[in-house]
Amino acid sequence: MKTMNDTLGIPVMNNQLKKKFLAMAIATVGVMPVLAYAQTHAGHAGHTAAPPATSTPATVSGMDGSMNMSDKEHGSMGMPGMDHGSMDMPGMGHGAGKAPAQGHDDMKMPMKQADPVKNTSAMPGMSRGQSGFNAPTPAHNMGAMDHSGGEMDHGDMQMQGGSPPPDARDPDAYSDGYVRNAGKYALPPSDALIMSDMHNFGSVNFDRLEYVRARGEEWAAYEGEAWYGSTYNRAVIKAEGEVASGKLQESETQLLWRHAVSTFWDTELGFRFDHGQGVPNREWLAFGFKGLAPYWFEVDATAYVGSSGHTALELKAEYDILLTQKLYLQPSVEVNFYGKDDERWGIGSGLTDGTAGLRLKYEVTRQFVPYVGVEWSSKFGKTADYARAAGDSKQETRFVAGLSFRF
Repeated sequence: MKTMNDTLGIPVMNNQLKKKFLAMAIATVGVMPVLAYAQTHAGHAGHTAAPPATSTPATVSGMDGSMNMSDKEHGSMGMPGMDHGSMDMPGMGHGAGKAPAQGHDDMKMPMKQADPVKNTSAMPGMSRGQSGFNAPTPAHNMGAMDHSGGEMDHGDMQMQGGSPPPDARDPDAYSDGYVRNAGKYALPPSDALIMSDMHNFGSVNFDRLEYVRARGEEWAAYEGEAWYGSTYNRAVIKAEGEVASGKLQESETQLLWRHAVSTFWDTELGFRFDHGQGVPNREWLAFGFKGLAPYWFEVDATAYVGSSGHTALELKAEYDILLTQKLYLQPSVEVNFYGKDDERWGIGSGLTDGTAGLRLKYEVTRQFVPYVGVEWSSKFGKTADYARAAGDSKQETRFVAGLSFRF
């Protein structure tokens, strides 16, 4: 066989030698998976008794179903230092398992004898002669393993609640046995403590006590209320009017019963009395509601029914615009409607008059609030005609300065 190129002097492998090396390579690649599987199976078999050194196949058909593996080496199992004594691993294969270092002492693992035919069919390309065993490695059944070493005993755990310990402090040790609402120190029923909304309170609130200047004239104006009662029911007096030259020019006084119907709304029912210079007094039956509308608008709406078929409707609203925690603007609007003409009072039917104001208030305290502001007032319809006939202005701008207070 020639391996040299005679012409060039270069070593060249002939075709026959190439074919032999190729056949050996293919055979090696084909056998490697089988050898790897056999090696893995042999490693797994480390859980059983070690096979004898002779070529005689080991027989496990007479093996007892319970094995004591306390004397087995860890190296043959592929699981260094693992203690199975406190582990419950039914049906688990140990061929590739890794676990923290533990000992096999006193570990008993009942074994089920496997069917040789089934085991052989699970290893294609491999016979019992190749594996060196007459029977396959039995599957480990660890369902009966002892859990006594790893199971927690809940019997000694004490949860919250139950009877107090013997050395617990007596809750009545410092009260000499007296309890609330009983005994010689208990309050009588008339003085028993109750919730605040069950007590009666009273308050006086003047929203406007001001100096007014318009058309070169000056006068004073007031508007406020006083009430007494509980959170749900109160007796209320409302009053507003104007004073000029030391005389009460006109006034409107109402005596009402206020009842809370919801968190932010009250109904009012009562009487209204009107007084004016040079005009007859008038009396009205009043019914309305007062409260806080969405977006924090203070609303006061009242309907009136008087003698001789007279009716009226008064609407008021105001809003606070905070500039700081103490300084704020308070826009307000008021309009009045009447159902019939009343020439003696200079009032026509329909929309009679309206007032829009803007006051800048400074809250020195909650009870003491000085302010300055401006108002625009106008009369409408037949009411404006009555005003012109009497020599009064239909519209006017007022400058005001005053004080709001409550106690």
